[in-house]
Amino acid sequence: MENRFKSVAVAAALKSGLFIKNSVGKSGKISHKGRDNIVTEIDKAAERMIIGAIVKAFPDHSILSEESRPIVGRSPYKWIIDPLDGTTNFAHQFPFFCVSIALEADGHVVLGVVYDPLRDELFYGESGKGAYLNNRKISVSKTDCLSESFLATGFSYGRTRKDRNVKHFKTLLMRSMAVRRAGSAALDLCYVACGRFDGFWEMYLHPWDSAAGALIVKEAKGTVTRFDGTPYLPYHKDILATNGFIHQKISAALKK
Repeated sequence: MENRFKSVAVAAALKSGLFIKNSVGKSGKISHKGRDNIVTEIDKAAERMIIGAIVKAFPDHSILSEESRPIVGRSPYKWIIDPLDGTTNFAHQFPFFCVSIALEADGHVVLGVVYDPLRDELFYGESGKGAYLNNRKISVSKTDCLSESFLATGFSYGRTRKDRNVKHFKTLLMRSMAVRRAGSAALDLCYVACGRFDGFWEMYLHPWDSAAGALIVKEAKGTVTRFDGTPYLPYHKDILATNGFIHQKISAALKK
């Protein structure tokens, strides 16, 4: 893969991330995309920065981003962008949010970049080249017992009283060491990749939530599938990402 793809993505993530960091406490006007799903002026401004950098470098590439209409290009490359994953956290000054940028080539994600500006942690992975945190190679944990596993999950903004993940949460809370819900799927996935979490699952995600993080987990020698163990694509709504050792046990619990 062209090194230029990675350099443009990293530069865009760092620039937009610094802007987001300097904007904490200054979210400005908040709009609602649903009852609980919000977007701030900072999301939109950060997105403009990222899209501008990509369009300038690769004018024929397609772009799928959370807050803008898709751009359809002529090339086989498509960028998948979440300018601020964890907007609700950001708006409430809860320190867990990030920038997520992925590159898809002919339907396969080949590059993932996730930047946490508050901790200055840059996660990235390239297909076949491994996963890294601030240029240090990372890998998933070795925990092989579900009862000793430290897990993460998330809940959709479109939740209802019949939301199945409430049942999944209860099931896995009772079977694991602990379960956290921090509010950024992209960062949760990166935490699986570097061994901070042993596994992560969530439902009702969008491509920009998981495309970059899922590749980073795979490149860190983790396992990423749908709940039922079938292959995962960013356009699927459910994801299970683990260190591999506990994958079948969690998948079995989620299928019940």
